[in-house]
Amino acid sequence: MSPRPAKPPLKALNRREFYKLAEHCRAYALELAHYDQTRVDLKQCHEFNRWLAQVKLYDLLDPPLATLKPARPIARWQLLVLGIVLGILVLAALNEEGTRIGSTAFLYAYSAGLIIFYFVPERFYGTTIELLEGKVLRVVDALEGLLANNQLDFTDAAFFQAKENLEIARRELRQQIDLVHRA
Repeated sequence: MSPRPAKPPLKALNRREFYKLAEHCRAYALELAHYDQTRVDLKQCHEFNRWLAQVKLYDLLDPPLATLKPARPIARWQLLVLGIVLGILVLAALNEEGTRIGSTAFLYAYSAGLIIFYFVPERFYGTTIELLEGKVLRVVDALEGLLANNQLDFTDAAFFQAKENLEIARRELRQQIDLVHRA
């Protein structure tokens, strides 16, 4: 078994970086509102994973976000294509053995299984936009916790601006998550 790669050294979170993170959370929350909440968007999943890796490098954010997992960029079409390719390979192997009834039964059962799989909600195997919003909300919570403890000694103006950015991000994320659950 190969050893896990060493974790990069943590960077100190300063006021400027905190303020940038608060602004990014606000912009990211507003951006995620433009997507279908129940679908997996591969581009957004990859973008979130890159951003989360950067956020976890800050010393003050690593402990509260240690259990936050990266997004799973797995879309329905990817699994269906994989299922079809595997089905064709198995069907070809069954046809070589000459069991026509077995291969026909397999073809019908496998096709029915793929159709049923198509109706399985994407949140069971991938990270939907709604789940991404929940993950971003956890980052916002961690930032608000740091802001409430005033660990970075903000000036009053910067404190209230960062607080406003985080509140807007929280409100937008909560609203989008709430709208999905009402539908």
